[in-house]
Amino acid sequence: MRRIAPAALKAALRDGGELAILDAREPGEFGAAHLFWAVPCPLSVKEVAARALLPRKDTRTVCVDGGEGHADALAAYLTEIGCTDVAVLDGGTPGWKAAGFEVFSGVHVPSKAFGEWVEHHYATPSIDPPELDAMLRSGIPMVVLDSRPMDEFHKMAIPTGINVPGAELAYRVRDIAPDAGTTVVVNCAGRTRSILGAESLRQAGIPNRVVALRNGTMGWELAGFKSEHGRTERYEDVIPESLDAALAAAKAFADRHGVKACTRAEAIAMQGDAGRTTYLLDVRDPSEYAFGHLLGSRSAPGGQLVQATDQWVAVRGARIVLICDTGVRSRMTGAWLRQLGGWEVFVCEDALSGRVEEGFGRPEVPEAAALKPAYVTAPELAAQLSDGAAQVVQITRSIAFREAHLPGAVWGIRGRLAALASQLPADRRLIVAGDQDWQARLAAEELQAAAKAPVRVLKGGPAAWKQAGFPLRADRRTPPDEACVDWYLRPYDRNSGQEAAMREYLAWEIDLVQAVERDGDARFGAWG
Repeated sequence: MRRIAPAALKAALRDGGELAILDAREPGEFGAAHLFWAVPCPLSVKEVAARALLPRKDTRTVCVDGGEGHADALAAYLTEIGCTDVAVLDGGTPGWKAAGFEVFSGVHVPSKAFGEWVEHHYATPSIDPPELDAMLRSGIPMVVLDSRPMDEFHKMAIPTGINVPGAELAYRVRDIAPDAGTTVVVNCAGRTRSILGAESLRQAGIPNRVVALRNGTMGWELAGFKSEHGRTERYEDVIPESLDAALAAAKAFADRHGVKACTRAEAIAMQGDAGRTTYLLDVRDPSEYAFGHLLGSRSAPGGQLVQATDQWVAVRGARIVLICDTGVRSRMTGAWLRQLGGWEVFVCEDALSGRVEEGFGRPEVPEAAALKPAYVTAPELAAQLSDGAAQVVQITRSIAFREAHLPGAVWGIRGRLAALASQLPADRRLIVAGDQDWQARLAAEELQAAAKAPVRVLKGGPAAWKQAGFPLRADRRTPPDEACVDWYLRPYDRNSGQEAAMREYLAWEIDLVQAVERDGDARFGAWG
């Protein structure tokens, strides 16, 4: 496989051409040390991740790892599926560091660093948790808007908070807080979405006082205040009465930062352009996307897209076409993306006016479709487990396995099942249970190659098991923190040292600005 030296890759990052840097490690390993513009493409999900991150197979692509050899495996796979311009970073991330270049810990680093830049550049006002507590107790007119997705809000929330994810804020705030005398406080778990949410409202020109909660729910708890759990309060899911004002403000913001407009026909045509990568991203709430979306677009809720751009966009210099129904959410999101990464950003004006597709669809994975594994149903598996005739291997994200897994199941990661096979019984049938059928099929093939016992797949996975009325188990300590390489553990995901992890995380976010300056490959707000 062709190699590229660190200095040559550094030059490629600055030559203005399209370039994707894909890191083949699992997110937890990636989070230990990686290049600034590297994007996770773990081997365990490469069949789906690579196709989504590289819409065009002749994109210049460099594979990276931590020196373990995963990058070579990813590069070989990319070549197998038809990618024509693939190289491996010589020496991996350690080689990059040895060459004198900056490495970063954590995940979503460009987005996180951008949030810190926004706060400094726009002088976004914020308040500390004790000040918010005093305001809540005083009874002054105010609303607390939580800019995270509902699942995060449900886990821990500021008292009185309402769930209004990032892209919804400027779209709906005038209906939520119509009185100019109402103070609006925006929070997230830490800093980035608080800052971007609050600044979005300021850029939208609302007359209210707007502030970010400094350090979010983590700062709230570190200050000695209690979060609430299980909250479900959410914005009213209708087109806002204040749409005209929101759209006018969003247009002005987008125009200032070079966001362009295109038609549905033009967006579709862009996907066929030779030499240019185009991402079609729908920034509405996932429920709206499922109700009907442009064929070929992906669900990328606007607030999360800015907060974690590397989940959807890997190619530097690409085009991004954003979709929503009214143009507010796409324009607000587009203006931030332009300032973050300089991509050529379009808002598709009429994307939903023609034929649309319902649901979320299933990823096309030819490698899995070609396999014909033997399946067992949930009742059949229950009987086998009762007789001691089966052992379940569950292919689920580690953090989700802790919350719900089949009784007696062993947790596994695709790409590493050969090592697990030696620990499994040879006298019991092995049953692979996966959240995604494509993943379970591929895991079964991998496991069978290393195991002595026959391998089957649970039809419908853990969801079918639960639907059939069989119990699931929870164990917060299995797998242990150190084994959760497939997930970058947030401070509140940890089983110990949560407070220290919160403080470390918040300090890390603040210090990103200096590291980015040393790296020199981000030009926030100054893209041509």
